[in-house]
Amino acid sequence: MGEYITTHTGEILVQLRDHMLISLYALLIAVLIGVAAGYFASRSSAAERLLSVPFSVMRVVPSLAILVLLIPVMGAGMNSAVIALTILAVPPVFLNTIVGFREVPDFIKESARGIGMTGRESLWKVEVPLAMPMILAGIRTALTEVIASATLAAKIGGGGLGEIIFTGLGLNRSDLLWIGGILVAVLSLGSGILFDIGSRRIIRWK
Repeated sequence: MGEYITTHTGEILVQLRDHMLISLYALLIAVLIGVAAGYFASRSSAAERLLSVPFSVMRVVPSLAILVLLIPVMGAGMNSAVIALTILAVPPVFLNTIVGFREVPDFIKESARGIGMTGRESLWKVEVPLAMPMILAGIRTALTEVIASATLAAKIGGGGLGEIIFTGLGLNRSDLLWIGGILVAVLSLGSGILFDIGSRRIIRWK
């Protein structure tokens, strides 16, 4: 393992960078879609029923199957991997956003209107801060799933740390499997710790 890391340091760093970029792009897109859709669904039961079905289907479809299905449409490479991972990451953000907004007590919203807040002011100064812990929990779940599943991007030429793992599988080399697995685990744990630190600063009022 030490010899491989020493002789392939540059290659490993490129794979680590690609893994992080794929995960970051997918997570950002998922947050934009999931939070917006979750907010509208929390305001309307009809919208929730309409949106919950496709998002529930997204949750049960394996990431590898999505990647394979996207190849004829998007071709191989990073773009297909980002889309597949976005589909994986949207559901937890969407569902937690719905719960977060619906758990805001009605009396607090009524109090905000009672002191003269407009609907927009009440949303951004009252509802969003109170819903934020639940939304961040959904993003945290999506982050972990995306980083772990991004290893599959290598299967369609998307790069990432999965290249080390799949090379190890192809050559029957356990050292490469250990290197790839450990790097993905460290990246996942490190990202989770940084996200938790950032979350505590965002909701430090809690």
